[in-house]
Amino acid sequence: MRRKTFARMNCSIARALELVGEWWTMLIMREAFLGTRRFRDFQRNLGIARNILSARLKKLVARGVLTREAAAGGGRRLEYRLTEKGRAFFPVLMALMQWGDQWVAGTERAPVKVVERASGREIATVAVRGADGRVLQPADVTMVAGPGAGAATRARLGSRASHGAADRPAVRRGSARAAAE
Repeated sequence: MRRKTFARMNCSIARALELVGEWWTMLIMREAFLGTRRFRDFQRNLGIARNILSARLKKLVARGVLTREAAAGGGRRLEYRLTEKGRAFFPVLMALMQWGDQWVAGTERAPVKVVERASGREIATVAVRGADGRVLQPADVTMVAGPGAGAATRARLGSRASHGAADRPAVRRGSARAAAE
């Protein structure tokens, strides 16, 4: 049975999942960030079937996440490299890894730690931040219709509008923040 496509859905999350949401694709991206470049190395490191790997790599190249180019030193060997679009996926992958370490593997059993090359220190937890740098929680934000919102999205979000902080009450009734205060 073929799964539903999200390609035409008016949702950035759904459309991103159309490209990278399949589990092999996420692991291919992990490998690319680890420096894997050749087909055989992707296959060996992942234990993935050739046909599945080939299809996923073709899709990532076609969508501009990876490039496929001749390997250094000539010959017929090809390498896959992250594009700017692919490198922009780094915070997403780090957030997913950190979430998995905390909620699935357990921080004491995390299989990999990411450290800064220069300092050797572990990277900070990926977080959503306000324009002033504060870490934001779900209760601190609301979603409003964006410039690409269709009629259904605008209707769903209703009267929510993009206002400055001075126009919004500091605490929304029934929010997690209100319950804590």
